[in-house]
Amino acid sequence: MCFWVRHITKLWIVVTIFRRCGTGFFQIFLNSMEIAAEFVVYLQANSCKKQRIMTGIIILIIVVLLALWLISIYNRLVKLRNNRENAFANIDVQLKQRHDLVPQLVATVKGYATHERELLEKVTEARAQAMGATTMDDKIAAENSLTAALSGLKVSLEAYPDLKANQNFLQLQNELADIENKLAAVRRFFNSATRELNNAVQTFPSNLIAGMFGFKTEPMFEIPTEQRAELDKAPEVKF
Repeated sequence: MCFWVRHITKLWIVVTIFRRCGTGFFQIFLNSMEIAAEFVVYLQANSCKKQRIMTGIIILIIVVLLALWLISIYNRLVKLRNNRENAFANIDVQLKQRHDLVPQLVATVKGYATHERELLEKVTEARAQAMGATTMDDKIAAENSLTAALSGLKVSLEAYPDLKANQNFLQLQNELADIENKLAAVRRFFNSATRELNNAVQTFPSNLIAGMFGFKTEPMFEIPTEQRAELDKAPEVKF
């Protein structure tokens, strides 16, 4: 509005001077061209300003959308990692119950299988290592060793019929079988959660965010090959 008032006033003054003082047409033309030139510059300046504003708004929208996309991927990775940790917490409960049964089992077996001292020591050491493990990966490795040791003891004790008839031993056997059944179920859930996390960490574009924030592929709760089929079927443990 100020532009129009200022330049219309200027044009009116020029016309008035021309009418009163006889100013030449050429001078009026020059003044008119000056006004027109200033008007064009004004339009160009405002047009460029609007374009810059629109460009800034578009860039801002793109940045916001990109930030929201990155946040959603990061939150998904965190959720998958938490799901895996929660799944292992369920495993940990069953593992602790198995740890509590091992000393009772060893004490019962000692009275009947005195010649299996080496195997009993191996089971005891494996249990100690499993209880001393702190990280999730260390616990998985230690528990696999304990599973293998218990499996070796089971095979050796087949030669002791009196032990298999002992009521205390039978009760321990049933409790251990129940724990192994529960372990088979929660282990499958844990491996499923681990697989989902690993897929997200390895596939594009979430692998870019995973690398930036320290997410990595995590190990499954793999069991020894010789025990895999038996444990996946949730077998009964019979010594």
